[in-house]
Amino acid sequence: MTNSLAIVAGAGPGLGQSLVSAFGRNGYNAFGLNRTVPQGAGSTQAVDLTDQRHTKARLRDMICTHGAPKLVVHNTAKLVISPFEDTSVDDFEATWRAMVLSAVNLAQGVLPAMVETGGGTFIFSGATASLRGGRNFSAFASAKASLRALTQSLAREYGPKGVHVVHVILDGIVDTEASQARHNMDPSRMMKPSDIANTYLALANQPKSTWTHELDLRPMGEAF
Repeated sequence: MTNSLAIVAGAGPGLGQSLVSAFGRNGYNAFGLNRTVPQGAGSTQAVDLTDQRHTKARLRDMICTHGAPKLVVHNTAKLVISPFEDTSVDDFEATWRAMVLSAVNLAQGVLPAMVETGGGTFIFSGATASLRGGRNFSAFASAKASLRALTQSLAREYGPKGVHVVHVILDGIVDTEASQARHNMDPSRMMKPSDIANTYLALANQPKSTWTHELDLRPMGEAF
């Protein structure tokens, strides 16, 4: 997909920026979207993905300039860890807005153009919480499960129109500076962003006769 547009929404430090870099090295014209632009991330633009008007305007400008995207990744996250009775309604709403509303705004901004130009691949980064809720993860798990259901609906609606929609369950801790600071874990047991990026590229290159619509990734030795 030489020079085709690739968009990573949720292009913060760590996995998001690794995806932008990997896509760029593999022939895509890759850009990131993030609420704030990480230091040194020249190909990332500041966008509040929960703001529908702002998101659609920025996507429209990108598509007018670079053409419809052939690869889109939704990678936003907001982690709230607290007992249910201590989790405010504001926490639930903010988590849903960050991970679900942002996906709705992104999808509505790119899918029509992708269909019109012959399709492409749209990948959603999920988590263990997409499948089961854990203690103290009520806000995060409810949003991730909602995102998975949205993905399934989009796959059924847009697959016949040529858009390959995939939900990827990241069942493990991604090796980033933030996660290393949060978890006392051997980095060898963490998921490498570059390896996740390679998997996303492989999904984007799948032939239409053998599309994957959900995939789980986990480091060797991870319990499941």
